[in-house]
Amino acid sequence: MKDEIRYVQKIKRKYFEGVRREFADEVIYQNFMTVYGAYKSFFIYNSFGTEADTKRIIAGCLEAGKDVYLPKVEGENIFPVPYGEMKKGAFGVEEPCGQAYKGNIDVAVIPLLAVNDRGFRLGYGKGYYDRFLKGRNIIKVGLGYGFQLADFKEDGWDEPLDSFLTEKGIYYFGK
Repeated sequence: MKDEIRYVQKIKRKYFEGVRREFADEVIYQNFMTVYGAYKSFFIYNSFGTEADTKRIIAGCLEAGKDVYLPKVEGENIFPVPYGEMKKGAFGVEEPCGQAYKGNIDVAVIPLLAVNDRGFRLGYGKGYYDRFLKGRNIIKVGLGYGFQLADFKEDGWDEPLDSFLTEKGIYYFGK
């Protein structure tokens, strides 16, 4: 079931393009900065392909003097690394070259293919973000498009989001 949802969501994102995508990404950016812009530190995925755009969010946070960390894959885990010099890393995604940051981070911006009405996300199936988020006191924000809401059953190891930001609004879960 999850593999089928992943497949369908990838197709939907592929055909969500042009002005519609640009408008949606702008609304997501505005929603994000309005709700989370006052925080000091951010762990933000580096969007690629058809994912909801984070490049503008990263730039906006940096311009505002915020601390920005991007994920770096090492083996089976991801680590926050301060934004800086980049190189192609795992899966062909640009990653920062620096050393892992070990301190606290206020907000994590998490990629997803789908999210259910309980705030559990469906990612790419490797579990990197669930392992990273486990036991951390961090605000977990998913970014995506309205059509990425889906009905699926989460697994016991899945970490729920606190919110899901889309061009259609903000969905809050639990807290």
